[in-house]
Amino acid sequence: MILRSVIMVVVVVGILSSASQALRFELQSGHTKCISEDIKSNSMTVGKYHVVNPNEAYPLPDSLKFAVRVTSPQGNSLHTAEKVETGQFAFTAAEDGDYMACFWAEDHSPQIIMTVDFDWRSGVQAKDWSNVAKKGQVDVMELELKKLYDTVTSIHEEMFYLREREEEMQALNQATTSKMFWLSFLSLFLCLSVAGIQFWHLKTFFEKKKLI
Repeated sequence: MILRSVIMVVVVVGILSSASQALRFELQSGHTKCISEDIKSNSMTVGKYHVVNPNEAYPLPDSLKFAVRVTSPQGNSLHTAEKVETGQFAFTAAEDGDYMACFWAEDHSPQIIMTVDFDWRSGVQAKDWSNVAKKGQVDVMELELKKLYDTVTSIHEEMFYLREREEEMQALNQATTSKMFWLSFLSLFLCLSVAGIQFWHLKTFFEKKKLI
């Protein structure tokens, strides 16, 4: 049982570590690319971005610059930058939900395609462990234990967060099912009512014509 729990923690830690790796994507001039991240409230998040220089022997041209904007789930602006080739942001999430980072480049003729490296971390991955090691003067083993403890705590909080989201989705599904039931019942009632009115109208018509 203990071995299984340790294996599970190691697997989850591996998943969290892989999720914090940098993302590389291509951005065309005149186009916008947005990346979303589901972040819990009160979670620290940091992001770094920069344009990959296609020719490191020469400085980066002005045409390979872009604008970036980070917004909250409610659409509030948390970070903006224009005509930059590199930058970073950091904030503490004030609410649960999907936070959006959008990158766009001005239109250019001929069209230019630039490569952007973007590293977005939140929760345990956002903590600067090098500074923790320097300030606490801890050895490697103690630092790893601190990382593991914070990771397990983050997993525990994430489980409660996912459970809350699951309950919200179940409540939404139940409400939708109830509305669909009453809508179906109303549709059936209307169809039967229309059929009854048509039957009564035809019966009255045939009686007047003395056909029945």
